[in-house]
Amino acid sequence: MTYDDFLSRAGLGLQQSAIRQMGTVAAQRPDLISFAPGYPAPETFAWADYRDIAIEVLSGSQPTALQYGPTRGFPPLLEAMIALSQERGIRCDADNLIVTTGSQQGLDLAARVLLDPGDGVLVELPSYTGAITAFRNAQARLVGVRQAADGVDLDALDEALVRERAAGRRVKFLYVVPNFQNPTGLLIGLEKRRRLLQWAAERDMLIVEDDPYGALYFDGTAPTDTRPIKADDAEGRVIYLSSFSKTLAPAFRVAWLVAPAPLAARLETAKQAVDLCTGNYDQRMVYEACRRGVLARQVPVLRDHYQQKCRVMETALRSHLGDTVSWTTPRGGFFLWVSMGPGIDTRQLLTRAIAHGVIFVAGAPFFVDDSGAETLRLSYSLPAADRIREGVARLAAAITEAQAAAQDPVAVR
Repeated sequence: MTYDDFLSRAGLGLQQSAIRQMGTVAAQRPDLISFAPGYPAPETFAWADYRDIAIEVLSGSQPTALQYGPTRGFPPLLEAMIALSQERGIRCDADNLIVTTGSQQGLDLAARVLLDPGDGVLVELPSYTGAITAFRNAQARLVGVRQAADGVDLDALDEALVRERAAGRRVKFLYVVPNFQNPTGLLIGLEKRRRLLQWAAERDMLIVEDDPYGALYFDGTAPTDTRPIKADDAEGRVIYLSSFSKTLAPAFRVAWLVAPAPLAARLETAKQAVDLCTGNYDQRMVYEACRRGVLARQVPVLRDHYQQKCRVMETALRSHLGDTVSWTTPRGGFFLWVSMGPGIDTRQLLTRAIAHGVIFVAGAPFFVDDSGAETLRLSYSLPAADRIREGVARLAAAITEAQAAAQDPVAVR
């Protein structure tokens, strides 16, 4: 039996995540070294602290720990999120906050509440595939905007909006990842952040700001360099998303959004139709981790850990590939964005790489304009240092083969 005739237009158009597809491949091949998923390193998890917290939460002294909870979130956790947001310069209260089941749910809720089929969304070229999927599943039209060395190109951004409006097409918001962007690792400068807010005011636009990596900056980057756009939002034009997945553990599935109160109320109603509430047990675990200082202790450890892994990967790339590929050194986060020479399609390179025992995410799915064939994303967050070195050696062998084939496709098969 076929079911296409029973599916909605949205159901027919649903798209899978390219990153999740690579995760499936890796799961089927345990011999592969995977640079595909942006997973935190499990050796950084505060296992002992979480065990102690779980024993207390599950002791029965808090009977509501395993009950349904408020849609907005566990009230003590909301208070902790208010304090955390204020540390980042964001002024908010409980009317502005919603706990979400991962930041991906925040993207989905924003799409549900803000987008009608055919509405436009401005996204960076390249942009996070999870956001692309969420917006496309809402039947939005995605308009790509090129990036400069310090993030989204403001001239190209305004040109894209003017062009869309001149054609009579409605554009609802700009989606941007200002801190160590997934996938490029780029950091938007503070002056450009302020100009983005000014642009949004002048053009009467909203901004959806996704910030899962802002706490994970490396040496040479100051906390002020990662100040959220939302922190300077005096008009209520920014919906801010952040998460504990990269700092505590992704299994908790606890994230949050900060939005103007009228939008937050709509987002809360949308969430009621999706899951009623984020897991109460998970929220208690995260709250206790915040209250007991686990989060504050973890973050400096994580910065050092991921910076070291990033440097290992860069050293290995230089050693094995020299200047035959290029990349921008990230100042934080999980990812290294690689550009190949002309004639190399990384979707085809992926087949060679898997044969050599290494996997990555090809760059094309991060682009909404069918470009990016010569790019790829490497994640250094999960593998151990020795696995990074071996994985880069395997990748280099696949790249050398591909480059030779591009120069002489008859000689190299």
